[in-house]
Amino acid sequence: AALLWGTILLGCIYRPGPPRVGAAPLLVATYVLDDADGLGREFDGIGAVSGGGATSRLLVNYQEPYRSQILDYLFKPNFGASLHILKVEIGGDAQSTDGTEPSHMHYENDENYFRGYEWWLMKEAKKRNPKIKLIGLPWAFPGWIGKGENWPYDYPDITAYYIVSWILGAKQYHGLDIDYIGIWNERAFSSKYIKLLRYTLDKHDLEQVRIIASDRLWEPISFVMLIDSELHGVVDVIGAHYPGTKTVQNAILTGKKLWSSEDYSTFNNDDGAGCWARILNQNYVNGNMTSTIAWNLVASYYEQLPFGRCGLMTAQEPWSGHYKVESPIWITAHTTQFTQPGWSYLQVDGHLEGGGSFVALTDGLGNLTIIIETMSHNHSKCIRPPLPNFSVVPQRATFYLRGSFYMVETLQVWHSRLDFESGNSSLFQQLHPVKVWKGRFSLDLNVDEVYTLTTLKTGRKCGCPEPPPPQPFPSSYKDDFNIRNPPFSEAPNFADQTGVFEYFVNASDPGDHVFTLRQVVVQRPITWVSDADQTISVIGNFNWVNMTVTCDIYIEKSHDGGVFIAGRVDNGGIYVRRTKGVFFWVFADGTYRVTGDLAGEEVLMKGLSGVRDNAWHTLTLNIQGNSASGLLNGYPLWENVTVSKPRNGWAALGTRSFEFAQFDNFHVE
Repeated sequence: AALLWGTILLGCIYRPGPPRVGAAPLLVATYVLDDADGLGREFDGIGAVSGGGATSRLLVNYQEPYRSQILDYLFKPNFGASLHILKVEIGGDAQSTDGTEPSHMHYENDENYFRGYEWWLMKEAKKRNPKIKLIGLPWAFPGWIGKGENWPYDYPDITAYYIVSWILGAKQYHGLDIDYIGIWNERAFSSKYIKLLRYTLDKHDLEQVRIIASDRLWEPISFVMLIDSELHGVVDVIGAHYPGTKTVQNAILTGKKLWSSEDYSTFNNDDGAGCWARILNQNYVNGNMTSTIAWNLVASYYEQLPFGRCGLMTAQEPWSGHYKVESPIWITAHTTQFTQPGWSYLQVDGHLEGGGSFVALTDGLGNLTIIIETMSHNHSKCIRPPLPNFSVVPQRATFYLRGSFYMVETLQVWHSRLDFESGNSSLFQQLHPVKVWKGRFSLDLNVDEVYTLTTLKTGRKCGCPEPPPPQPFPSSYKDDFNIRNPPFSEAPNFADQTGVFEYFVNASDPGDHVFTLRQVVVQRPITWVSDADQTISVIGNFNWVNMTVTCDIYIEKSHDGGVFIAGRVDNGGIYVRRTKGVFFWVFADGTYRVTGDLAGEEVLMKGLSGVRDNAWHTLTLNIQGNSASGLLNGYPLWENVTVSKPRNGWAALGTRSFEFAQFDNFHVE
């Protein structure tokens, strides 16, 4: 008690951690927090993206209790990341970074609101936090929308109908209210389409759904809104991607809410946590942005796909149950557990004299939350844009609370220190409360720290039991797809990279192939990146070298249809067109090929197989060392094909073009 009173008499200087031995004198500065002259912008929340694409693919295959634990860490209030916003991809049947996500309308006369896993994820988020805000955004569109053109705006009424049907389906089939809708991720916008989208929303009694545009850069959307009053009237939020904490004058002049509607996208180690801590504060301090949304929510995709482990946490092993709560989760908690959408920022400059930043927010009811970060340049670089040089030094910050905060006597303290020397970081630890003496307290700040000081006492760091240890993908894996009412439309662990592979009930087959896996995209989508001309789904362990892949196949397209099985597949995601491996193809015209690439340009062997469409055949591909061989229906078809590259990779299956085809009794050893 005597020590505590001494601290109060010293003006409440708060010094966690060991004393600084032989250090230079601390830089000292004062900051005033006052609401007497009004408040700053309204805070809209911190969120994350599932999709763009297929980033949550493996999450759905986790067994309980691990799947629920992961979801709790992401969404449960006062538990972990406690996210305020979930943004999901509106699946468009096309590659959107790490895979394809299925559309609710593969074809013009088709509607199905149970495909994929985003519906499920939104429901799980709402189950944990009924107040969470939901955003939908398309990366790609089914081909029928463009009537053969790779462009969604030639028939804007069709595109608007398609998007609004997704919003209506979310409500009708899942009880989900979508709060915000976007235009086309990181691609061109059409003013005519945005206005028509607003009209279509209103026509369907969806006035409460707000429009975000344009999920790319601040310009040209801001300028166009300033000269087009009708467009200005229908856009509610200007969303920019990877703004580097900066905005532009035109965006401010619109008077609209400004969001960093996609940011972060950085490897989720402590450097990624440093990036995230810096931009969560500085997007507001430097750029007036009242929401920051991370790509991506959880790294639940094969790590060797593009941007591996660029999620707030990692859950890429459903077969073992292993997951990892990475440091960005706890950096998120510093803001999300002590604020809510609808709170307001205080009007402060927000820059610390010794480098770093702070924000202060209030609920207008007397509660106050201050978040301070002192991230150094080299430990807070995000993946983009390049970060200009700056320096951060140890400093003493004295805060004066004025206005309605003058009577605050105590602030709860939560602290993180990213330790890049020993790797012994301390994350989201509750320290002793700080006493406020006559509206004043001081803090000694070191480099690479985050502090939350708050009147709220609700913060909590969950300690779930440790998940199981990591294990590689099973070295022997089978799937016969025999499931009558699958919980999801896709088979576990298959990661579609072009096309969409779904469980299928083959009503016309009375025999062994009633339940199959079917490729269902039959027209090239309106793409976001360069999808392959072939369809492909990968599975397994990227480090596999020797393997035997067996699968029953059924070509549905006569004349020029074809399918393949493959091993040592070395690529996917946005790079799917350049995929190499060992590909064993059979075609409806009775020929076969062995190629070293998905594009089919590097032919290693070819000949006659006798395979025909609309009949089941069994393919076997065996790769051992530098040699590969193939069997058809259990009999050798080709052998002793030399394969030198790639040295390793996934197993895969797929089709020659966007065509119907079926697969059954998949087995990789």
